[in-house]
Amino acid sequence: MSLKVNPELCTACEACAAACPFGAIEVVDGLARVNEKCNLCGACLEVCPVEALSIERQEAGPVADGHEGVWVFAEQRHGRLAPVAFELLGQGRVLAEKLGTRLSAILFGWGVRNLAADLFAAGADRVFLADDPRLAGFTDDLYGGLLTRLAIEHRPEIVLGGATAMGRSFIPKVASALHTGLTADCTGLDIRASDRLLLQTRPAFGGNIMATIVCPSRRPQMATVRPRVMRRGPVEAGRAGELVEVSLAGVEWMDRTRLVEFVEDLSEKVNLVEAEVIVCGGRGLGGGRHFGLLRELADLLGGSVGASRGAVDAGWISYAHQIGQTGKTISPKLYIACGVSGAVQHLVGMQSSEVIVAVNKDPHAPIFDVADFGLVGDLFEIVPELIGRLKAARG
Repeated sequence: MSLKVNPELCTACEACAAACPFGAIEVVDGLARVNEKCNLCGACLEVCPVEALSIERQEAGPVADGHEGVWVFAEQRHGRLAPVAFELLGQGRVLAEKLGTRLSAILFGWGVRNLAADLFAAGADRVFLADDPRLAGFTDDLYGGLLTRLAIEHRPEIVLGGATAMGRSFIPKVASALHTGLTADCTGLDIRASDRLLLQTRPAFGGNIMATIVCPSRRPQMATVRPRVMRRGPVEAGRAGELVEVSLAGVEWMDRTRLVEFVEDLSEKVNLVEAEVIVCGGRGLGGGRHFGLLRELADLLGGSVGASRGAVDAGWISYAHQIGQTGKTISPKLYIACGVSGAVQHLVGMQSSEVIVAVNKDPHAPIFDVADFGLVGDLFEIVPELIGRLKAARG
């Protein structure tokens, strides 16, 4: 939409300029002119005495014409596919079947040809493979430019990527280059049958509401998805598909940066994303020294220790342990919340856990609304009792 000025009706009375709260209209050479500050609030329309202003809507054409297929960017690091790639393929398979179209995986890297078989087994009908030494290290320019070129050539209807450090870095640049929309950090995806639109659901307003967003006028429809919020689909060993070789010929102009060295952070190893058991502490612990109690319980269960944002902000434990909207999204088999109230922002990051156990002395704490088992009481009595029982059971 845009604000239009009819030069035949405008009298340069400056009523619109005076009424605009954003300074978006000025009178130049006897005609009202609109600049980039306009946000289409309509205040000027109400005061124009000659109705020289109007807001025009640009009608969208049949944007889906010529666009076909659901694409998933299959992220890999050092020759190993990221777990989110399989989660996206599982959800992508559902979307593709609803649309009656093919599911494709996009695989970039060096020495990664063998990973194509895993992608076919996880549900991909087609794999676009770019296996080249220049792709050994990730750079926004090369990965983004190559994916943009593929999307222009093959015109997919939907493109999905993981909301990981890599996905968040270059997928928005691809959307910008394709002049289309992007919904980031989605926790749910579906298809609206009436118009084939991708329904993209994500937390909004600090996690207080869930917003469903659509992209009605541009293609491809693009979204990044939070890891560990969608379940993997079934794996069919030996399943075959179409392998499309992608050449990097003529893409030198894209490569404006060079990866000099990859340095792994060894300062702290906290693998919450892949942990099957997580014991999480919140403000109810009352201090960082009490996380030792949770570590003992987690060790007995073969799990890891997590924390709410409140505990991290208080300096009781490092950010690497934070779970929630501003931390990690996890989906363990067992999640034990100790002294965690259960704010919406925290629930977004852990509510897909298979079994949730809540320990809190407040019976009205929101965490009990999502818990499968709730223990109302003092965690400093309950957790030691759990530790004692586990030790006794193991002799």
